[in-house]
Amino acid sequence: MKKRSDLTEIRDLQTRYESILAEIGKVIVGQKDVIDQVLVCLFCNGHSLIIGVPGLAKTLLVNTIADILDLTFNRIQFTPDLMPADITGTHVIEEDLSTGRRNFRFLRGPIFANVILADEINRAPPKTQSALLQAMQEHTVTYGGNTHDLSLPFFVLATQNPIEQEGTYPLPEAQLDRFMFTIMIDYPGSADEIEIVRTTTSAYQVELEKVVNADKFIDFQRLVRKMPVADDIVERVVRFVSLTRPSSKAAPERIRRYVSWGAGPRASQYLILGAKARAAVDGRYSPTIGDVRSIAHPVLRHRIITNFAAEAEGIKSDDIIDELLDSL
Repeated sequence: MKKRSDLTEIRDLQTRYESILAEIGKVIVGQKDVIDQVLVCLFCNGHSLIIGVPGLAKTLLVNTIADILDLTFNRIQFTPDLMPADITGTHVIEEDLSTGRRNFRFLRGPIFANVILADEINRAPPKTQSALLQAMQEHTVTYGGNTHDLSLPFFVLATQNPIEQEGTYPLPEAQLDRFMFTIMIDYPGSADEIEIVRTTTSAYQVELEKVVNADKFIDFQRLVRKMPVADDIVERVVRFVSLTRPSSKAAPERIRRYVSWGAGPRASQYLILGAKARAAVDGRYSPTIGDVRSIAHPVLRHRIITNFAAEAEGIKSDDIIDELLDSL
């Protein structure tokens, strides 16, 4: 039986979510699906990979969300010469002027913030990319044998430019799997672009209001985790994800033909968790299979690895997902 306090919290979450959308709308024109997916991911305490060409306000969107949620924000520009210590921090020598003694002190890097924008993450070499792994998974940083806790909530929103691939280091599948969502951001529509040009070339200024603080947002994340989900939906999601694996006996013929590797158990976990958050922001206490369908693409598109046959025929992972959704 639903607790009255939980129902009140769900309504509060929905109200705050709508307020967040309203505040973002003061700065970002259009991109409703992208904004919705980023926020759903944040309510799940997940990380997002945002893929889009330059100039589509990816940085502005992340910075705006951090401002509205009253969270600390750091932007890390990934470059080929970026070192792990440039992200995590390093030891510096301090001298006590009264005693003359010298000691090492850990100087925290930009990773120590609530919201991290890892800009063009695929431009840094793998050693530097991996510096994010422990922080993303365990919310800690280990340096010089000492472990330092990160402030919660903690989100990494990484960006990639799909049109410049020379001199880049594609993220390995194991690291891609750390991201809950891969979000595709496209060009704005004609009407939206007209509005963008009008507002950004005028004296228009915006004052954003803080909608929630860090502690309240953590409470909302816990609330999403507590939401119940029907056993039937969990079973259907697990069967659905298993269909993406060519080794599965139930896999369709096109999966066996075009897919090298399917999605793992983390995909099932994120589909259920994301569906809970999707229901919560709509003011509902329990998710439906429609909530699962609404987040299937961002959860699965980087977890379904197509083969050379698919590439030769122009078949993308999104095409595979579209076909599989019919079975869901």
